[in-house]
This record gives sequence, structure tokens and C-alpha cells, in this order.
Amino acid sequence: MKLEKVKAIIFDMDGVLVDSEPLHIEIEKRMFKKAGLDISDEEHARYMGTATDVMWTEIKSSRNLSFDVDEMTRLTIAEAHPFFNSLEKIDPMPGLEELLQKCVARRIPMAVASSSDKETIRIILKKSGLKTYFQHVVSSSEVGKSKPEPDVFLHAAHLLGVVPKNCIVIEDSKNGIKAAKAAGMYCVAYNGVAAENQDQSQADIIINDYSTLKDFLNQNI
Repeated sequence: MKLEKVKAIIFDMDGVLVDSEPLHIEIEKRMFKKAGLDISDEEHARYMGTATDVMWTEIKSSRNLSFDVDEMTRLTIAEAHPFFNSLEKIDPMPGLEELLQKCVARRIPMAVASSSDKETIRIILKKSGLKTYFQHVVSSSEVGKSKPEPDVFLHAAHLLGVVPKNCIVIEDSKNGIKAAKAAGMYCVAYNGVAAENQDQSQADIIINDYSTLKDFLNQNI
């Protein structure tokens, strides 16, 4: 996809702003154990970037189980909130804040669009000190459909007042990249530690660090 004039940047959160994927994985593995489920790391990686209810729906369907998806989702989120709240600090990705500061200086509006629930997003942005950089925060739970559907990105663009073709999305998961492309947005794949098992081939470009992205934006903004 040809990069149009960049008027807004939309960030995924987990694995992009902060290295929180290992924390989510730990919580989900606790829940798998409580439910008596043997989920391989390979299968678990397929759910990266999706909402909790989507993960449980797919697990239920693939195993022909009878548990209540809403209840398992509620229990997983109930496990997550105190866990994240107990953390003194969550470090942003290396080089991220310098990039965000540059975008603020250039008056480029930014949003977060995540598959995590709204409260988890709030906690993580507060603990990482990143909240003030973003004009809007959108959870897939607000729009009714999770990634790989494009709704969360389209809603973020609407709130920012920018058409999709003028938005850049920073993602790391296969599901998130598919959502960004379905939204008609230019997608930058962040190839961080959390993305090691993710297929990023559908992204427009792949970067390994934020200094590379900063250079890319300098050339395209």
C-alpha cells in the first residue's frame, strides 16, 4: 500500500507500547490450568491480538466444550486487574517515548486501539506513564468486534477525525495487522520480542526498533 500523507498514528498496546504480552500469557495460563485445559504455546500464540472473549469462544469451539464464554471472560479479566494493579511500574518499549514526544511536537494526533478491556488499558497506560500522549483510547469491547475485524481501528480514526488512508497503525500481531489492513490503513509491524511467533507478512513495512520508525516518520511526515 502506498503511504498517503500521515495525519494520525494509531498504536496497539500489548507488545507495542509495553511488553505486556508475557503478563497476559501468564494470566491466561493460570486460567487454562484452572479450567483443566492443555493449551500449547503454538495454539496460545494464535490468540495474540484478539479479545479475551474471542479467545475463549475459539477454545470452546475447537474442543466442543460447554463452558460459558461470558463467565470465563469475566473470570480472566477479574484475574488480570489486581495483577496489573499490583505492579509498581510497567516500562514502555525502548525508544518509544522519544518517538511519542516527537509526534506531539509535530502535532500528530495519536490513539490507542487495543483488544484488551478498557480497565486493563487504563491501568497499563497509567503504570507506564504513557496516558497523556494519546487523545483517544479505544477497546474492542466498545465496538463489539475484536481484531482481526477492523472496527476498533476505524472507530479510533473516527474519533481522531482522520480518514483511514491517512492513518498509520503500529501493530505486532497477525490479527492486529489483518485488522489494520482491513481498515484501509498503512500498517507498520513492530517486530519486538512478543512478536517472535507472529506472521507479520501482511504489514506494509516491518521495523525492529523505534529509532527506525522515527527515521521512517521523519521521511514521511
